Amino acid sequence: MIKTILITGAASGFGKIAAFDLAKKGHKVIATAQVYPQMSDLIREADELGIELTVDKLDVINARDLEYVFNKYDIDILISNAGIMEGGPIAEQPLELIRSMFDVNVFGGLELAQGFIRKWVDQKKAGKIVFTTSMGGLWTVPYVAAYCASKHAMEAIAEGLKTELAEFNIKIATCNPGVFGTGFNDRGVDSIFRWYNPKNNFTPSTAFDGAGESLKHQLDPQSMADCIVNVALDDNSNFRNVHPKETEDFVKQLQADAWTAKS
Repeated sequence: MIKTILITGAASGFGKIAAFDLAKKGHKVIATAQVYPQMSDLIREADELGIELTVDKLDVINARDLEYVFNKYDIDILISNAGIMEGGPIAEQPLELIRSMFDVNVFGGLELAQGFIRKWVDQKKAGKIVFTTSMGGLWTVPYVAAYCASKHAMEAIAEGLKTELAEFNIKIATCNPGVFGTGFNDRGVDSIFRWYNPKNNFTPSTAFDGAGESLKHQLDPQSMADCIVNVALDDNSNFRNVHPKETEDFVKQLQADAWTAKS
């Protein structure tokens, strides 16, 4: 059955790959980007590849954009994929950077979800939301703890929605990527050095020595996009979908270890 699917954060990474793949499968895809130049690039690339989809602007913390998409589009599936990462030691990280992550990753994602949920309930229509969260929503990675906190929040929100919306036939799922080479993680590390200064900050610069090395072996994002597509289209998907399996096993072990960890 052909579905109408809106994807946020589709200018790059998982969002763009999933949008193109879903369109190739014959679904009606609305691929949204934060700013107009990203829209132009997305339209150009889709045209070059012969892919038919709708491209539109949606900044999830822009009230006008939200009102516009709620009024314009009737959808079956929302893939809530937009997100930002600001890195750094949380004991020193500027609070405005942490607030900006929560604005986009939590409040923007929730407000977007609420708008389409209201439409589905009013229309007595089944729907599905897939949130791209992170393995960092299930485990706290050092020096991106604030980002992980925003993803922990979305995990709780998604779980609450799943339970509360069951009677309305609205399904909720999360996709939790491991470390994939979309550029997102690299830019998150870069962001630390826009404010961190070893002359002013007490965290030693050596704390970040392993970051570059850890990013040298990132995974191909196609497999994660495949996971998102499969979860979105599967009426009986798992609620939580950590990918790859090695990351799932790693996170489960860390969660088990947390019960005996010392302060």
